[in-house]
Amino acid sequence: MKNLETLTQSEKERLLKFPAYISLLAANDDEGFDDIEKKSSIKFSHFKTFSCDPLLSNFYQQADKIFEENIFMLNDELPKDKDERKEAIIHELTKLETILKKLGKDYASKMHSSMKSFKEHVSKAHHSVLVDFIFPVPIKGIND
Repeated sequence: MKNLETLTQSEKERLLKFPAYISLLAANDDEGFDDIEKKSSIKFSHFKTFSCDPLLSNFYQQADKIFEENIFMLNDELPKDKDERKEAIIHELTKLETILKKLGKDYASKMHSSMKSFKEHVSKAHHSVLVDFIFPVPIKGIND
């Protein structure tokens, strides 16, 4: 099984930005990357180092060390317009797919699942327990 060490330094640096891009993409859906989403994504990055699939453990340990730096840098570098920002992030994620292919199908599959959970976590950063209590049944736009 291949691992991160089989990648070039440039490929590795790009791949380690994956969680930051996913966080920014999730935040872009609701009008920008605010303090709540920043805190949520940073905490989740730390959490992932302990809760991820063992195959991704090395990745998350390395990504977490530079996650905060990456997310602030990318947030500043990406376009501010919502549509342009989304397009730029998707373009970068497409490039990351090429790198993931080098690590094998199993690794890529586990990474996709993990990034999906990352996106869902950041997307729900504004979600409140109070909303669940008041609206226990999912209502589109309120607690979906």
